[in-house]
Amino acid sequence: MATATRGRQTTIIGEIETAMTQRNSAIVRNICLTAAAATTVGLAALSASADLLFRFAIDTQWKHSIFHQAAIAPERDEKMRAGEAGGAMEWFDQAKQPIAITSGDGLRLRGWIFDPDCVDPEPHIYAICMHGYTGAPEEMAKWAHRLARMGFTVLVPSQRAQASSEGRYVGMGWLERNDLLGWIHAIVAGDEQSRILLYGGSMGASTVMMAAGDPRLPRNVVAAVAESGYASARSEFIDAARGMFHLPRFLAATCVDAAGLVCKYRAGYDFADASCVRSLRHTVIPMLFIHGGDDRMVSPRSLDVNYAACSSLDRTRLLVPGAGHMESSATDPKTYWRTYEGFVKRVFGL
Repeated sequence: MATATRGRQTTIIGEIETAMTQRNSAIVRNICLTAAAATTVGLAALSASADLLFRFAIDTQWKHSIFHQAAIAPERDEKMRAGEAGGAMEWFDQAKQPIAITSGDGLRLRGWIFDPDCVDPEPHIYAICMHGYTGAPEEMAKWAHRLARMGFTVLVPSQRAQASSEGRYVGMGWLERNDLLGWIHAIVAGDEQSRILLYGGSMGASTVMMAAGDPRLPRNVVAAVAESGYASARSEFIDAARGMFHLPRFLAATCVDAAGLVCKYRAGYDFADASCVRSLRHTVIPMLFIHGGDDRMVSPRSLDVNYAACSSLDRTRLLVPGAGHMESSATDPKTYWRTYEGFVKRVFGL
């Protein structure tokens, strides 16, 4: 009888275990289905966000991109024509001469070239001024005029896909470094004794920094000045996503990295490729780094990061307290131009 009782207990326990196993299986199955659905929705949302970020930030032909929203606004135009910049703009408009080259990937790149604006110009010295993201050659007028008055022949290109140059996708300095090398080779082809200064502002600065560390850089390039440049396109977009959308760093980085993959497929480069830090480790020419202490667009941290990465034995940095993005020369013109022109004159022996 005891044996029969134990048998019934075993049967009941087996049935309970089977029922619990089936129930747990159902719960696990439901959890898996829910997780799969959530993952699918999450991946779809991430994919859509990545595509949107790419088109907004890189595709100049998308009608909703920042390039259609950031056409020179009245206040931006006012700054370009205020004070010294105003006289420089008049000179720019009157003295500019058109010039063009074809990029390695077949785009027609255009720009302006300026003769020296002094009585006794130095022979064989040239400067190339690179404008920034959503910018135009005219924004370089103040720097171009200063350099022309120092005796330089000055070239101010239009960056690819911006202003008058052809192209659809902005390269955040990575594609543009190849274009800058093309402009440099054009100068060298016309003057083998040329000695060249590179200057860039914002994305133009990052273009200059990436070119300065390129092994293809001709020895004719004597020095470079980088103002308000970011350390990498990836870090810049992550900072922008965190600031604009108040995202935690991990989520911002995930979205930016996904957009970088979209960029790799469509434009041929990943945001991680556009790294000034990596290029500066191979830089040997004299470098001057400038940044505004109150820059809200590109963090002043980039000044220290880029300066520390630069392997040149001749490197100088200037942080201008209280200056916003690309406003150091207007905030403290005395210190700015003393440092800028002092560096150029010393390196070129003027």
